[in-house]
Amino acid sequence: MNAFEYRDGQLYCEDVAVADLAAEYGTPLYIYSKAQLLHQLGQIQEAFAETDPVICYSVKANSNLAVLKTMNEAGSSFDVVSGGELYRVKQAGADTTRVVFAGVGKTDEEIRFALECDILKFDVESEAELDAIAAVAESMGKVGRVALRLNPDIDAKTHEKTTTGKKGNKFGMDIERANQLADKVLANPHLKLSGIHMHLGSPILTTEPYEKASKKAVEIVAAYRAKGHEISWINLGGGFGISYKHEEGLPASEYAKVIVPQIKEAGCRLTLEPGRFIAGNSGVLISKVIFTKREGGKLFIIQDGGMNDLVRPAMYDSFHRVWPVAPSIEMPANAEATPDGCEAADVVGPICESCDYLAKGRHLPPMQRGDLLCTFSAGAYGSAMSSTYNSRPRAAEILVDGSNVTVARRRETYEDLVAHEIG
Repeated sequence: MNAFEYRDGQLYCEDVAVADLAAEYGTPLYIYSKAQLLHQLGQIQEAFAETDPVICYSVKANSNLAVLKTMNEAGSSFDVVSGGELYRVKQAGADTTRVVFAGVGKTDEEIRFALECDILKFDVESEAELDAIAAVAESMGKVGRVALRLNPDIDAKTHEKTTTGKKGNKFGMDIERANQLADKVLANPHLKLSGIHMHLGSPILTTEPYEKASKKAVEIVAAYRAKGHEISWINLGGGFGISYKHEEGLPASEYAKVIVPQIKEAGCRLTLEPGRFIAGNSGVLISKVIFTKREGGKLFIIQDGGMNDLVRPAMYDSFHRVWPVAPSIEMPANAEATPDGCEAADVVGPICESCDYLAKGRHLPPMQRGDLLCTFSAGAYGSAMSSTYNSRPRAAEILVDGSNVTVARRRETYEDLVAHEIG
């Protein structure tokens, strides 16, 4: 499915012309497709149905309440990494007994909040965290359900800043260390070891890392059960890759082929934490060309969407397809193509930083002041990582459902920028 497509020379989101949305709501503008969100979630639900999974949409990918409500209504649960994200999913109407709390730095206040919400389990990253959960749970007369986050030392061949499953990463613990903590859990009446967790990184475009991780998980579950633990969950995190350039992303069914047999062999239920796979290609960022200029033998297209709106290119050197909303040349199937009539240009923003760009050396049709550009695959880690750097109000967010349009977040104002400051 592709909810964003060109019809008669104009980009549409489902049944709504993107240019019309930009005219009404201004730019920069995030636009999300409800149909695409549901399609992506449905892929995972169907592919892994045999394992009776709890699919926990990763809130950090896109935490907008409209997106969370869409996920909740479609049967998804949630993976959170902060008390604020847990608060958001409560506001979205989620059943918090199906929520997983991950992250390396949970505070006592966040642990208490999660125990009050009776979450499904904590993904525990260290002995110190385990001790903190035990202490807070004891003070409340509760039992904290935990899954030990293991570092399987598997290289998922992803960006160095987004790998999480190799030895030396800040996430998780060595398997030998986790074995010691598993013994510690048995001795504490305020802790219950209900599962294990492995997250390998993101985005992962092959199934091999998941096959290796799931096989290790089967062995570890058997060893823990032999010690007396009632292990019922295997959490393999998220990280499924998507297509940024040309159909490089795999369908969920391909990952399921290597994961499902192992989960069934272990006799466990599966937890997954997809974020990018669901939200990434379900959203775009629309910006308007302010100026073009030629300097130093280069063409610069300066538009009003900057690194404060989409920081991934600056932070991760990430590739996002960029193409006009109303192009004079048909968009090529491969984002790295060099079609006739196009010229290499750097698509940059208005932020006072040299790293403020959305694309470099990208072959684009001629662009004029006032033209609209679309940055694709911006639904994940776009608005969620946005900021007001340079005192730029954050962009509006729109959710499209067929021909219906909902303002999921209004555009910030100058007044909003200083509303919480003491003058």
